[in-house]
Amino acid sequence: MSENKEIKAQDRQEIQAQSAQPETEVFLRPAVDIYEDAQGITLNADLPGVSRDRLSVQVEGNTLTIEGQTAIDMPEGMEALYADVNATRFRRTFTLSNELETDNISAEMKDGVLLLKIPKRAELQPRKIEITSG
Repeated sequence: MSENKEIKAQDRQEIQAQSAQPETEVFLRPAVDIYEDAQGITLNADLPGVSRDRLSVQVEGNTLTIEGQTAIDMPEGMEALYADVNATRFRRTFTLSNELETDNISAEMKDGVLLLKIPKRAELQPRKIEITSG
């Protein structure tokens, strides 16, 4: 009987310890189309509901991170009873090749789609070699 009480007390302590831990934040992975051409790589990330001021694009080392948060405006005094999507934050991380120039990334946001252009280093881009007559 005392063994049963000890197990229940231990279970209660574990539940309390788990509830004391901070909740992990839930992120949605946005759909991303990636294209490569001779000049570099183009990424199109679908971020519906994310405005430019709630969007963050960062490069640290060779890691590209895209983060955004949607803003769901509710009229004052109202709250949602049901939501298809509980998470309002997006995050996607990519490892970039060393052949890319991470200092020259351009970003454009239009209609919920983020367009990133990452150029290849100049020495790695194809070039035409002129042929002269001897």
